[in-house]
Amino acid sequence: MQEEQQSEAAADPMSSSDALEDDQKETSDASSNISDADAFKILLEMKMKKRQKKPNLPSTVTELVTEEGSKVFVVGTAHFSDSSKRDVVKTIQEVQPDVVVVELCQYRVSMLKMDEKTLLKEAKEINLEKLQQAIKQNGVMSGLMQMLLLKVSAHITEQLGMAPGGEFREAFKEAGKVPFCKFHLGDRPIPVTFKRAIAALSFWQKVKLAWGLCFLSDPISKDDVEKCKQKDLLEQMMAEMIGEFPDLHRTIVSERDIYLTYMLKQAAKRIELPRASETEPRKCIPSVVVGVVGMGHVPGIEKNWNTDLNIQEIMSVPPPSTSSKVLRFVIKATVFGLMGYGCYRIGQRTVQFILSMPTTQNCLQRLTEIRPRH
Repeated sequence: MQEEQQSEAAADPMSSSDALEDDQKETSDASSNISDADAFKILLEMKMKKRQKKPNLPSTVTELVTEEGSKVFVVGTAHFSDSSKRDVVKTIQEVQPDVVVVELCQYRVSMLKMDEKTLLKEAKEINLEKLQQAIKQNGVMSGLMQMLLLKVSAHITEQLGMAPGGEFREAFKEAGKVPFCKFHLGDRPIPVTFKRAIAALSFWQKVKLAWGLCFLSDPISKDDVEKCKQKDLLEQMMAEMIGEFPDLHRTIVSERDIYLTYMLKQAAKRIELPRASETEPRKCIPSVVVGVVGMGHVPGIEKNWNTDLNIQEIMSVPPPSTSSKVLRFVIKATVFGLMGYGCYRIGQRTVQFILSMPTTQNCLQRLTEIRPRH
């Protein structure tokens, strides 16, 4: 009987191939029916294998650890530096982070998706439209201050032929290549920073600072940028200009150090692993975070790392000072006065032109010749 079955199987080779296809189909169905939790675990294991236990990191990276055991690798960068771009890429590839945090806010996030050529053009073009937009968004004084700071950035851009924020764009690209890596904006909103900075200055301090920013023209080389690797070039230039204004340094640098530290700590919360079922106990593991910030912020982040931070105070915007109200009134009065004077001059010239026309003079002469009848 067994011999007959074997002979039947041998005589019908299609039956064996059909059986093989059925087995492959079952295997394929089994793999396609994998749960989300299992898929997550597989990808997470792959990510962990790529993560270096003892990463070979650039000298610009500072490692910090939270109370929960999460690791934060802060990459100190120069905003106009090719070397900083390479440092960011290498760090992300080595540690395979769960979160990447950059020194940007929602008002500057557009630079992440713009190409270098467009950014160079945008950085060099400071026009009336941008000024109006800055004033509308931040108010008169804060808007003017923002445009002056953009002038500083445009000056460096023009000198170096390099758009700012290249390290942030590289961080954005590399974060997209790491499984389950989130991308966070870690800087305080720029309108809050400018409004608090302006409120910290007296009227004459504002005039003095604006004067210094308006006449910035020192040449800068790429060697200067790399020499400033221990302190970001843009922030160093700002520090030199605002050194005599401690309150301004506090709002632009120190307060943002606190905000960046707070955001890095928030990003470094422990990660909860997915569960196959509701009955399975929850399991959390320490996370790995990469922070990309200007080199000038690194000492402040280290200083504030083990401190309980409250950012409510540094997020409040003080009401406009008397000097700001007076200046706003003077600017508006000047603008409307110039417009009124312009209209007057145009109208005066128009009337003179019309009166000088031969046709007008003939009509006036005829009117004078007409005598009233009695």
